[in-house]
Amino acid sequence: MTTFITLSIPADHPAFAGHFPGNPVVPGVMLLDEALHAVATRLGTPLAGSTIQSCKFLSAVHPGEPLELGFERADGGRIRLEIKSGDRAVATAVVDLAAPAPAAEPPRGVVGAVRPAPGSAEWANRAERGSQSLLRLMAWLSLGAGRRLSRVVLHAVAVYFLLFAPTARRHGRDYLRRALRREPGLRDLYRHILSFASTIHDRVFILNGRYDLFDVTIEGEALVRDAYLRREGAFLLGAHLGSFEITRAVGHQQVGLNVAMAMYADNARKITAALGAINPALKADIIELGHMSAMLDIQRRLESGSFVGILGDRSPGNEETEEVEFLGSPAAFPTGPLRAAAMLRRRVYFMAGLYLGGNRYHTVFEPVADFTEVNREQRAAAVRAAVRVYAATLERHCHACPYNWFNFFDFWKKPVRSPAVPAARP
Repeated sequence: MTTFITLSIPADHPAFAGHFPGNPVVPGVMLLDEALHAVATRLGTPLAGSTIQSCKFLSAVHPGEPLELGFERADGGRIRLEIKSGDRAVATAVVDLAAPAPAAEPPRGVVGAVRPAPGSAEWANRAERGSQSLLRLMAWLSLGAGRRLSRVVLHAVAVYFLLFAPTARRHGRDYLRRALRREPGLRDLYRHILSFASTIHDRVFILNGRYDLFDVTIEGEALVRDAYLRREGAFLLGAHLGSFEITRAVGHQQVGLNVAMAMYADNARKITAALGAINPALKADIIELGHMSAMLDIQRRLESGSFVGILGDRSPGNEETEEVEFLGSPAAFPTGPLRAAAMLRRRVYFMAGLYLGGNRYHTVFEPVADFTEVNREQRAAAVRAAVRVYAATLERHCHACPYNWFNFFDFWKKPVRSPAVPAARP
């Protein structure tokens, strides 16, 4: 049985500005993206992991033109769809939508436990502790009591996680052993968790505009200021290192730096919900990856002179990675962010907001790659080189500020054992 849905691409969509001036036409990738989202929404099926078996664009579609999408199930669980404008065929496609993951029964006594999805990374399947209600309560108490007084509770939080989060503690110990180049003690583990808790707590004040509470120094400001003044859009490649939110303070005080964050759908929803809990009036500027229109959105932001930020130290588990030496062992880094920068011929800068204790942060901007003159034949080698530069830069800052990298999972997939010290139990 065929199901029908009405579609229409609004005439004021920003993609029409460059596709094409004077004769706007709906980009095929956008048309297919809208159709897939409509089908997935109607069926209640996620788009992540879906594959397009075949697709044909048969005629042009103009802004605001009413469209009819018809789809039906085909053999093998595939979806066959057709888009029409009146009697005129516009596009056809056969799509294999991702099957919904079966609901896993949580282990007894564990709230919110999830079963890892096939091919997904460990961090992506880690159950989140806390809730939006707890975030709202934390924000209310922190803003009411003030930063200095409300920080007292962070020590209790750090002790709690040090005692009752054995998996995170074990992986944190493995990382610190590499970053400190010695066997970490309980004081190191405690300081690592406390730094993490401090940056989350400071997020409440930063996202509510209390930039005056922080002492922020900047390294490499000229790089982004010059790019900003030239209206030269660029990628800011960050990591789970320190606080990304502190760049808001940098933009407020220094260069008018506005960054749209690009992230995968699940993370985008979590971040949007968290921002809403901390400051309901704050609008998240997030580009949701995993959609065919995401690259168009990124390109539009860059062409307008904006910056696009993305974290480069975690892979969702189903994308291409490059294995490089990192803190003493090979580690897989995602190549997607750098491949996107290479395709769009943009510069890439490393970005981190390092927490130095108290109310002090040090924001760092460093060059990673310049893809502006890289052609198609040079692209793969240039991306591999950029991954190595990024990993080396991250490693250097992990050694310099070891309590700032917040990856509490098995980043290397196997523990490191230093020959100079005996293996310690977590």
